[in-house]
Order: sequence, then structure tokens, then C-alpha cells
Amino acid sequence: MGDFIKTDNYELYNYDCIEMMDLLITEGRQVDLTVTSPPYDNLRTYDNCLVWNFDVFKKVADRLYNITKDGGVVVWVVGDKTKNGSESGTSFKQALYFKEIGFNLHDTMIYEKKNPFGTAGKGHKRYRQSFEYMFVLSKGKVKTFNPIKEPCKHSGEYAAFTTRKNRQSDGLEFDAIRNRSMNVGKSKYLKNIWEYDVGYNRTTKDKFAFKHPAIFPEKLAQDHILSWSNEGDTVFDCFMGANTTGKIALLNNRKFIGIEKVKYYFEISKQRIS
Repeated sequence: MGDFIKTDNYELYNYDCIEMMDLLITEGRQVDLTVTSPPYDNLRTYDNCLVWNFDVFKKVADRLYNITKDGGVVVWVVGDKTKNGSESGTSFKQALYFKEIGFNLHDTMIYEKKNPFGTAGKGHKRYRQSFEYMFVLSKGKVKTFNPIKEPCKHSGEYAAFTTRKNRQSDGLEFDAIRNRSMNVGKSKYLKNIWEYDVGYNRTTKDKFAFKHPAIFPEKLAQDHILSWSNEGDTVFDCFMGANTTGKIALLNNRKFIGIEKVKYYFEISKQRIS
């Protein structure tokens, strides 16, 4: 066991995430939303103290199900490594396991990097990798959804569209094409592909964040926190890292619980959240 900080608004634990989640579950603690990013296929090593494989993932997933309230959401941001010309597919295996233990795969979203690092380069027979998956998992029917909207380009105009029905109420099939028109509204829901800048002074201007090698954009955390939780709800991150999720949760009047095993990153998390 390690260090911890506990206040009225946030709790930070320098513990193994499986052991700490077991303690929280034993205490009857549950959370409304998890926004986290696990280790990616051993692409990075963290202070040589973390073991990460599919068996460990399953233990984490099982505990996430228990710690999530009914109607709660887990946002799982993940990518795959490429080895010998083939992507691992680990992200899909994880999504299917989440479904197997009871989660709904509510949405498969894409985190697209506007300025991805690196190029395919000479000798590579593939395009540049520029996205990661954001699996939105729900425990039962989603309780909270505050959709982020964008202005409609053709607001106030009339748009024509066609609908087709293939089955009547008595079960007999038929083809019927119906032409309709509608007044385009002022706004619409965002698409499920979200674009963000990455890199120095693009993700955040927080000097502490860049001491971690794999931070995700603050706006990514904010968009999910605003979408799937309300003020006063508890947000969780079992792989806290540099604590992007915690920082943005507090700035948006949520409570936060975070777990980070690596002492160095835990110290960064403390500095960042204070």
C-alpha cells in the first residue's frame, strides 16, 4: 500500500488499482462515471512496476462493473500496437469482454488526432495512425446524457428527405416511399468522431502534465465528463497517470476518485490537482 490524499471533493490513492478497487467495493463505494486510459499493449513501460496483460485487464474490468452505479458509464480510451504488420486487436477483445460481463457497448467512438506524431515513412505499407478508440460502456440503460451540440450549417432552411417502411402493423410487408420536408433546427448532436490537437501547448498548458508520456487532451476528458455526468456526481480513474480526468472533474464541479500505482506519477497528480 502507498500514500493517499482524501478531501471532501477528491481522493487520490498511490495503490495498486485492483487492490484499491477491492477496498472501495468492500466499503460499498460506487461511481457515476469512469474516464480512463489503460496501458496500451505494453507500448510503454511505467517505472518497471506494472504488469499488464489480458488476465490483469479482466480483473480490472470485473471490478469496474462492480464499482459502477446502475446507469453509470465507463469511457475506455484505448489503442492497439502493430507487430509484424498486424494490429493486435486487443482493444476489440477488451470491448467484447466488457459485454460478456454485463456492460452494454453503448457507443464505439473515435478520438482522432488532428496532428498525429510520426509518419508511415519509407518501407511501410500502411497509412499514418491518427486515432484511438473510445468505448462508451454502460451498466444498464444510460442514466445521464447531456449531449454536446454544434450549430447547424443550414439552420432555418427546409431539407427534403425520403423514408421507407417495409412492414405494416399486421405484419404484411410492403414498400412505401414517402417524401417529406423539415425545417432544419439551430443545432445538432456532435458526431461520434471527436478531433483534438495533441502535443506540447495543444493538449494543455499545465506544466506538470508533460512529465507523463501519454496524457490525453483535457478537452477529451471534459467532453465526456459533461456528456455522461452531472454536477455533484463522482468521476473515477483507475489509471490516473498525470490526473487529467481528476483536474477536469473538479473544474466542472464533480467529485473525483483516482488511483495511480507509480509513485512519480502520483506526485504529479497531487501537484496538478492542487
